Amino acid sequence: MNAADLHQESIIIDGLIIAKWNRELFEDMRKGGITTANCTVSVWENFQDTVDNIVAMNQLIEANSDLVTKVYTTADIYRAKAEGRTGILMGFQNAHAFEDKLGYIQVFKDLGVGVVQMCYNTQNLIGTGCYERDGGLSGFGREVVAEMNRVGIMCDLSHVGAKTSEEVILASDKPVCYSHCLPSGLKEHPRNKSDEELRFIAERGGFVGVTMFAPFLKNGIDSTIDDYVEAISYIVDIVGEDQVGIGTDFTQGHGPDFFDMLTHDKGYARELTRFGKIINPEGIRTVGEFPNLTEALLRHGYSPELVKKIMGENWVRVLADVWGESA
Repeated sequence: MNAADLHQESIIIDGLIIAKWNRELFEDMRKGGITTANCTVSVWENFQDTVDNIVAMNQLIEANSDLVTKVYTTADIYRAKAEGRTGILMGFQNAHAFEDKLGYIQVFKDLGVGVVQMCYNTQNLIGTGCYERDGGLSGFGREVVAEMNRVGIMCDLSHVGAKTSEEVILASDKPVCYSHCLPSGLKEHPRNKSDEELRFIAERGGFVGVTMFAPFLKNGIDSTIDDYVEAISYIVDIVGEDQVGIGTDFTQGHGPDFFDMLTHDKGYARELTRFGKIINPEGIRTVGEFPNLTEALLRHGYSPELVKKIMGENWVRVLADVWGESA
């Protein structure tokens, strides 16, 4: 089977996109054959502002219903594939929107939120991010994990500190994930995960989505799609072929102000890190070039069956488990 046919028939899941949401982006998602993407609708926003973001996303989905459809369940993912549309799964990159109300978790689940990152880079009421001294999971955080398990929202640990991550993994009755990360074995960076961290989450049923965000890749902005495949292969060797998927962290359409917001605590306070120039790996600069990843995996010796797993089937299986469904 050639790469184009394999890509066309596969379920393609991107575990994290934080692009500029508009029709142009949705058109590129269709060009790339994306079946479903976890689309960030909250980072530093509180409850009300996050609800407003969801309202805006709902309106955008409705206005572009020829291209996209909302995803609540894995059945919706398969429906999106059958209809030739891209499923929009809404997710958070920070649990700040829960504020201090456990009841808000059910509210957001009902609105279509399926994945929530526990912290974004720094401290919140739940635990600690990766750019701060890590005090671990709070008592309230344990309640949040239990409630997320109950309602069926996946706990994401991508930007979370090592100690808090470990305690979430141990506290959760459901699989948790790093939706978008890279291995520190290829490049040391506060956002990258050690071999031990990757092994720890996998041994406890967790999941790893591999990002291609250039500052965290071995060759930085000089990276190519082959460097991305190298990172995927590195993680597959540690966690196994059933617990790895794609989480690109595409920021398509955003400008310098957006990255300035992301690199500061709460979006405006102290500077946490600097990215410099942001350019995705050559060969997968845009969402529309997603088929090149299927081709690259095949070129690197992956079987069609394993390519299907990594490109989406593994994500569907783990989401079904967390959401209390059968995939």
